[in-house]
Amino acid sequence: MSFDNANMPEPRRLHGRVKWFDAGKGFGFIMPDEGGGDILLHANVLRAFGQGAISDGAEIDVMAQQTPRGMQAVEVLAIVPPPMPPTTEMAEVAEIDAGELAQLALEPARVKWFDRARGFGFANVFGSEGDVFVHIEVLRRSGFAEILPGEAICLRCIEGRRGRMAVLVAPWEAAIHAQAADDEA
Repeated sequence: MSFDNANMPEPRRLHGRVKWFDAGKGFGFIMPDEGGGDILLHANVLRAFGQGAISDGAEIDVMAQQTPRGMQAVEVLAIVPPPMPPTTEMAEVAEIDAGELAQLALEPARVKWFDRARGFGFANVFGSEGDVFVHIEVLRRSGFAEILPGEAICLRCIEGRRGRMAVLVAPWEAAIHAQAADDEA
């Protein structure tokens, strides 16, 4: 089935929560706050925002457009991770308040490996030696459902009991925005 984009209504901004997203299938759905049917969220639209996956329950702002197949997200504008209960495994992360977290440098990194079943993995910060531990709870708190080997990301890190660990994961594009802000200052 084909359709003419020129006759499609203009996209409009909508806010909602991610109902589910399956990176393997390449799509998921958003439940809009205003009610009505679900909004299709395709992996390509999410990747254009800088993420390969998103946590179920995350708040999301999108530009969505009515198509012959229903509402579809055409651009992701913002993602707010779902609230996560504190865990004893992540006591070091739970002790950091939002102000302290914002003061940590945003470091560009590449995922070395991540095993979702084991709940952790490692990344390499560009220009630094050694690995940075990435726990699945940090991913979830950051709005990610998973990260893939070789994926470019940004991290805010601390020295944990066993070495450097991520306390926040951000899309790669966050490094570009951070650099632009530094250049303006």
